[in-house]
Amino acid sequence: MNITLLKSKIHRVTVSHAELDYEGSCAIDQDLLDEANILPFEQLHIYNVSNGERFTTYAIAAPKGSKIIGVNGAAAHKAKAGDVLIICTYAQYAWQEAKQSAPKLVYVDAENIISHTSVGGLKALHT
Repeated sequence: MNITLLKSKIHRVTVSHAELDYEGSCAIDQDLLDEANILPFEQLHIYNVSNGERFTTYAIAAPKGSKIIGVNGAAAHKAKAGDVLIICTYAQYAWQEAKQSAPKLVYVDAENIISHTSVGGLKALHT
């Protein structure tokens, strides 16, 4: 049996821009992608804290250190600059593997700068 669990989460990022006339996807600062173990083109589940919208898209890399969170294409109807989002990825695990897995959680401040991380609930300050 396989089970789907949270793989990673970037908690409370702030949208820097939304561009409707774009092919699609969510641009995320490469530093955040690296810290959260999210690959370009990986499926994202996005939860908009500001307006309650929930949507699925995929990740694209924004330049390292840019602090960019850009919501593009049709998803731009669901988020605007200044909105606060939670970005999650999920993975399927075999039952035994699932018992030993732990999600990578990345927390940011209002400027999308990493404040701390956590793996399976064990907090680590980011320096």
